[in-house]
Amino acid sequence: MAEAQDGHYDSMSQSTDSLRVEPIYESFLCPLTKQVMRDPVTIDSGVTFEREAILKWFNDCLHGGKRLVCPMTKKELSTTDLNPSIALRNTIDEWMNRNEAAKLDVARKSLTSDCTESDILQVLQYVDEICQRSLSSRQAVRRDGLISMIADLLKNSSTKVRQKALETLRSVAKDDNDNKVEIAAGDNIRTMVKFLNHGQTQEKEKAVSLLYELSENKALSERIGSVPGAILILVGLSSSKVENLLTVDRAEKTLENLESCEKNVRQMAENGRLQPLLRLLLEGSHDMQLSMAAYLGELVLSNDIKVLVAQTAGATLVNIMKKGNREAREAALKALNQISSYDASAKILIEAGILPPLITDLFTVGSNQLPMRLKEVSANILANVVASGARFESIPLDHNRQTLVSEDIVHNLLHLISNTGPAIECKLLQVLVGLTDSSTSVQSIVDAIKSSGAIVSLIQFVEAPQREVRMNSIKLLNNISPYMGQELADAFRGNFSQLSSLVRVIADNNGISEEQAAAAGLVADLPMRDSVLTRRLLQDGAFSTIISKVVRIRQGEIRGGRFVNPFLEGLVRIVSRITYVLDDDPDIIAVAREFNLAALFTELLQMNGLDTVQIVSATALEKLSHQSKHLTNILPAPNPGVCFSIFPCLSQKAVATGVCRVHCGICSARESFCLLEGKAVEKLVACLDNNNEKVVEAALAALSTLLDDGVDIDQGVMVLCDADGINPILEVLCENRNEALRQRAVWAVERILRMDEIAYEISGNQNVGTALVEAFRHGDYRTRQVAERALKHVDKLPNFSGIFSKMGAQ
Repeated sequence: MAEAQDGHYDSMSQSTDSLRVEPIYESFLCPLTKQVMRDPVTIDSGVTFEREAILKWFNDCLHGGKRLVCPMTKKELSTTDLNPSIALRNTIDEWMNRNEAAKLDVARKSLTSDCTESDILQVLQYVDEICQRSLSSRQAVRRDGLISMIADLLKNSSTKVRQKALETLRSVAKDDNDNKVEIAAGDNIRTMVKFLNHGQTQEKEKAVSLLYELSENKALSERIGSVPGAILILVGLSSSKVENLLTVDRAEKTLENLESCEKNVRQMAENGRLQPLLRLLLEGSHDMQLSMAAYLGELVLSNDIKVLVAQTAGATLVNIMKKGNREAREAALKALNQISSYDASAKILIEAGILPPLITDLFTVGSNQLPMRLKEVSANILANVVASGARFESIPLDHNRQTLVSEDIVHNLLHLISNTGPAIECKLLQVLVGLTDSSTSVQSIVDAIKSSGAIVSLIQFVEAPQREVRMNSIKLLNNISPYMGQELADAFRGNFSQLSSLVRVIADNNGISEEQAAAAGLVADLPMRDSVLTRRLLQDGAFSTIISKVVRIRQGEIRGGRFVNPFLEGLVRIVSRITYVLDDDPDIIAVAREFNLAALFTELLQMNGLDTVQIVSATALEKLSHQSKHLTNILPAPNPGVCFSIFPCLSQKAVATGVCRVHCGICSARESFCLLEGKAVEKLVACLDNNNEKVVEAALAALSTLLDDGVDIDQGVMVLCDADGINPILEVLCENRNEALRQRAVWAVERILRMDEIAYEISGNQNVGTALVEAFRHGDYRTRQVAERALKHVDKLPNFSGIFSKMGAQ
C-alpha cells in the first residue's frame, strides 16, 4: 500500500498493508511532483497542479528566460493566475481523513498486540508524520486513544522506542492543550524528568523538547515544577557546558515557560536561578514585590548570588525600606538581612544608601517606631554592614555630615545597648566590635565611650547569660583595652566578679574559641603593675590554670584553629604580670618560684614565628634576672691564709664549685631565676637574629642583666663568649635599626669592652668603631656618655682621666 503524507509516500508494516483503503486517484496527484496535492490550483491551460510546484515552474521560466508555457500541454500561457480547486481539495481531504482513520485504527491495534521493535517504530513514525499534517490529525490521535499507548512506550526496554515515543508525543502535543493534558497524565512527567537526569544524550534532547512543548500550558508548568528535582535538573542543563546546544536551548526555554508560576520561580531561586525572582521583584505588582522580597529573605544564598542580588535589586529594597508601609519594610528588611551577610554585597548596599534608613529605624521611638522584632533585624543588618570593613568615618548619615562614628551616634548606640533586650544588645555590641576593629575609627569609639561613661555598663555584659552577648562584649572590651587599660582596671576593681567571669571563660576546656582569645587579650591589656588585679587573679587560681594551658598548648595537647596563636599570646602576657610586681610584693617571689616561671619563659623563647610570645618571654626573663643578684645564696668568703697575705698576686678571686660565676652564689632557675643555670643564655642569643626589632630588643635587655651592676661583669662577658653571644651583640650595634636598640647595644658593648682582651680584639673592627662614633655624635645625652667610655676602651678617644691623675701625682 502506498499513501501520500506531506507530499511523501510511506510504507507501513504488514498489518498496515493488509488494511483495505481507497486507492489513490490519478486526479489527486500533481503532474509535476507525482504526489497527492494538498493545495490544488488550476492554471490558464486548465491543468491542475500543487500550488507550490507550479509557482516554482513559473519562477524557473521567468529567471531562465524561457517562454511561459504549461508544463503538461506546452501551450503558451497568457497569465499566471492561479484558481484554487476547492472541490478537489475537499475531496482529497476527505479521502486522506478516511485513510488516516483506517491507519490510526491499524496503529492502535498494532500497539495493543505483541509487536517487534521494528513494527512499533513504524507505527510511531506514521503517527508522528500524521500529527505534523494538521490540528485535526492530532485531535484524531487523541480520539483514537493512542496518546496513553504511546506514553506507555516511555518505559519500553528499547532505547530507540523510547526516543521515538518522546519525539512522537511532542508532535502530538503541538498547539493542542487537550493533548498536552493527556500526555501529562499519571506519572508521565516524572518519567520525562528521569530521562533528563539519567537518559542518553538523544533521550535528554527529546525529553526536554517534549517538556518544553508541555510547558507552554500554564497549568502543566506548575505540574512540571512540582516534580521533585525537575527544576534543579533543568537549571543544570540550561547552564551545562557539555550537553548539546539544542538540549541547553530547550532547557532554557522550558524554564522561561515555568516562570509563569510563582512556585516555580521560588524553586528556581532556591537552585541558584535568581533572575526570574529579581525580575518579579523589580517589575511585578506591589503584592508580588512583597512576596518576592519576603521569600528572598528566607533563601540561603551563595556569596556570588548575594552580590548579584545587591547589584540588581539592592537600591529597590533600600527604597522599599525607606518609603514602604510596615509590611513592605518588613519584607525588605528580611531580604537585606540575607544579602548584607557578605562583605562585597554589603558594600554595594552601602553605596545604595542603606545606612541612613537603618539608623533611623533603630533610633526612632514613639508611634512610628518599628516593633522590636524588626529593630532586631535592622541591628543585624547594621552589624553585617559594619563587618564589611568600609571607611564609615567618611560616609555621611544626614545633612549634618554625621557618620556612624560620630559621638552622638555612638552615644545613641550605647544607650540602646543598655536599654534593649539581649538580641539587639548582641547585634549593637557587634557593630561596635566592627568599628573598633578598624584602626581608623577605633579612637573615635574610644573617645565616645569615655565621654559617655559607658565603660561600667559595658563591662557588665561579660557576665551575661547569653553566650553571643558575652562574647561580643568581651571582643569589644578587648579592642578598646589598649586605649582604656586604666579605666578598665578601675572598673574591674569595683566588681571583681566580672574579672572572675573572664577567668572562667579563659579556663573553659572546650577547644580554643574566639571568645577565649578575646578574654585573654583583654586581661593581658590591663595595667601590668596593678598588684591589686594580680593578687585577685592569684586568688581566683587564674595563673595556675593559665600556665597549665600554656604548657599543654606548647606540648600539643591542646589544639586550636585560627585563635590558638592570639590565645597563647594573651595567656603568656597574663602570666608575665607576675614579673612586673616582684619588687612590690615579696610574696610574689614565692609565686614565681612555685610556678617555675624562669623555666617556663625560657621554653617559650623557642616559639619561633610567635614574636609576641618571644618578646614577652624575654622581657619576663629580664625582670626575673634582675632579681637573681638578690636571691642568690652567697657563701661566706674563705680565709685567705698566711701565704695569700704574703703573696697578694696569688689572692685572685676563685670561684667555688657549684657557685654561679655571674652571681657569686648558689643559683638555680627555680629559686633565683638565674639565666645561666636555667640554660636561657643560648636561647636569648638566638633571638638576636630575629627580624623583629622588638624581639631583638627584649632579648638584648635580658642578656644585659648578666652585665649589670651587682654581678661579676667579667664573668658575665665570659658567659656571653661561651654562648657565642658577643658577635651578635656587636652586629645589633652595627645594624643600628632604631634608637632604642642602639641605646641598649651601646650599653652592652661598653660593658663587654671593659675586658682588655676583648677590647684589643675589637679595636680593629672598623664597623664597631664607626657605630660607636655615630652613637657618640647622634645619640641622646646618656648614650653619648656610654659611647664615649666605649670608644676609650678601644683607644678611639684619649683617656684624659689617666693623664690628669699622673699630672696630679707629679
